[in-house]
Amino acid sequence: MAILNEWFVFSLILFIIWVIIFIFNKGKKEMLIVSALTMPFGLTEPLFVPEYWSPPSLFNLAFKTGFDIESLIFSFAIGGIGSIIYESIFKSKHKKMSSMEIHHKRHKYHLLSLFSPIIVFMLLFFFTGLNPIYSASLAMLAGGISAMFCRPDLKKKIIYGGVLFLILYFIFFIFFNNVYPYAVERFWNLSVLSGMLIFKVPLEELIFAFTFGMMWSSVYEHIKWFKLVK
Repeated sequence: MAILNEWFVFSLILFIIWVIIFIFNKGKKEMLIVSALTMPFGLTEPLFVPEYWSPPSLFNLAFKTGFDIESLIFSFAIGGIGSIIYESIFKSKHKKMSSMEIHHKRHKYHLLSLFSPIIVFMLLFFFTGLNPIYSASLAMLAGGISAMFCRPDLKKKIIYGGVLFLILYFIFFIFFNNVYPYAVERFWNLSVLSGMLIFKVPLEELIFAFTFGMMWSSVYEHIKWFKLVK
């Protein structure tokens, strides 16, 4: 197995994008914290292999164990990118919420909102026959919506974060397809998915990107009790 397999290159390019944004962005702490929080989710890869796709991997780990190193790199990269992409475009800054704002009655759902994606995913995964990618996307959508309910001041960042990450991911995926035009047909399990491709990008990947951007764009502010100011 060649070291530079397609999945490794896919993850590595995203990590390079992360590094570039990290160098030129002031929100380094936010990127590092959210990337660190997101990286462990790469360990969920066995839930998606081979039900969603069967990627090549370093040392053929994905085929042998379901786990792979690339998923950790991928999760680390998209977590940091998704968290900071809104601020990168709109140049917003953080300000700590006041004690009165933190103890607003709406925030009694704070922990439920933060853990809602995990709860929704587990319910869908164990009690429905949905492909894991749909369960994950619905869970993140639930997380984004619950975050808007708990923190309406972050509504703009949540929605724009989803759209911006979707655009970035879509452009990136088109570039990837030009380098590896056979990858989607070979590695994605299209027969159990919608089968819809938009410029050769699986619809499910775009749904994932939008819902991921929604949920992870505000997670730092949600956890740390920050609000955005100009």
